[in-house]
Amino acid sequence: MEEAAKETQVTRIPRIGEPAPQFTAETTFGTLKLSDFKGSWLILFSHPADFTPVCTTEFIAFAKIHPQLKEMNCELMGLSIDSVYSHIAWVRNIEKNMRQKISFPVIADLNKEVAGLYGMLMPGESKTETSRCVFVIDDKQTLRAMIYYPLTTGRNMQEILRLIQALQTTDTHGVATPANWKPGQKVIVPPPKTQENADTRVAEKQYECKDWYFCRREL
Repeated sequence: MEEAAKETQVTRIPRIGEPAPQFTAETTFGTLKLSDFKGSWLILFSHPADFTPVCTTEFIAFAKIHPQLKEMNCELMGLSIDSVYSHIAWVRNIEKNMRQKISFPVIADLNKEVAGLYGMLMPGESKTETSRCVFVIDDKQTLRAMIYYPLTTGRNMQEILRLIQALQTTDTHGVATPANWKPGQKVIVPPPKTQENADTRVAEKQYECKDWYFCRREL
């Protein structure tokens, strides 16, 4: 019974809007804590294993968008269930053979502690490798978004950039973003919550409205 409870706790997936699970971990940049990133946004992502082809393409792609993320006050941190020596060797291999500098730390999670806190292990897919997970943590260390991919599918970096841009736009302007939204496009105005406000919105024609609940505006 105790073992079953422990397994349930370890594999629990955190929820959006909750404080991000705190951790201290050994990384390719030395020992780091999640709290070290407080004040900036953070993308924490896991990959199945070092020295694998899809993961190599992803590390190169993440490194390429890192400068853009930094401009948005957002950092990167990778993770897999490999040793720090394996991480270092793989990073050096990428930098030598692929000519791409890896500018972010990678967690060596041999004991699966961080993977367990964030629900990165999917036993139905693999018991020894983390899935391709993406966790977006804001500057207050709240978990804002999660994306899970299977082992076979590499991630889309433009969507990850778009997600950060959308979340930060929501925080700054108090709006929502529609499907396929990109910076510079119109945003969604939150719908009114009373009949009076709905009547006022329709009468004033302040926004571009299809109906009282569906209105857009420029930023």
